Amino acid sequence: MSRILIIDDDIPIGDMLEEVLTKEGYEISRAYSGTEALLVLANERPDLVLLDLMLPGLNGEEVLPQIKGIPVIVVSAKTDIDNKVALLLGGAVDYVTKPFHTKELLARITAHLREHDDHGQSQVLTHEDLTLLPDTHVVTIRETPIRLTRTEYAILKLLMQNPTQVMTKSQLLDRISEDTPDCTENSLKMHISNLRRKLREVNDKDYIEAVWGIGFKLR
Repeated sequence: MSRILIIDDDIPIGDMLEEVLTKEGYEISRAYSGTEALLVLANERPDLVLLDLMLPGLNGEEVLPQIKGIPVIVVSAKTDIDNKVALLLGGAVDYVTKPFHTKELLARITAHLREHDDHGQSQVLTHEDLTLLPDTHVVTIRETPIRLTRTEYAILKLLMQNPTQVMTKSQLLDRISEDTPDCTENSLKMHISNLRRKLREVNDKDYIEAVWGIGFKLR
């Protein structure tokens, strides 16, 4: 069952959305301000977010960039086309203008949840004799399992998803922040060093290459 977070300080609209979505079988979480929304997101991971823009505290434009890896549908009374374009380019998957028809909103929610599920389907990642299974978080070299921390796993997964690309430190920090919010610029080098050591211990081979002054890539 998919969970939807409604971020809206308009209580009647929020109540109406909760009632309609609950009848459709969705689990619902609520937040009434931008600050409260970030607190909710720190403790749970919904499958989709409905985000109003005119919120007390942090507004919707400030909240949107902090929502990583979750489809966000902006639901707002703002009709300015430039504002819509900026939000869609800024990470929102859709923009629904208030007032809206619930049937249309439900259809968009269904479509975006399906699209996100399709894109999120796990695929086995391989690089030479190194294998990563996203479903189980198992990493092996020649069928020998490697015990990695959460941060080490996130780094390796990102590198294996981009096998020919040099990932800068800022790219690594930004892309793994969803899974490992505790990783910082100061600790990143240590995490990568530990990851390289653990992989090297299995068959004395370096799988990760440091590109001087830029970042890291698979060797």
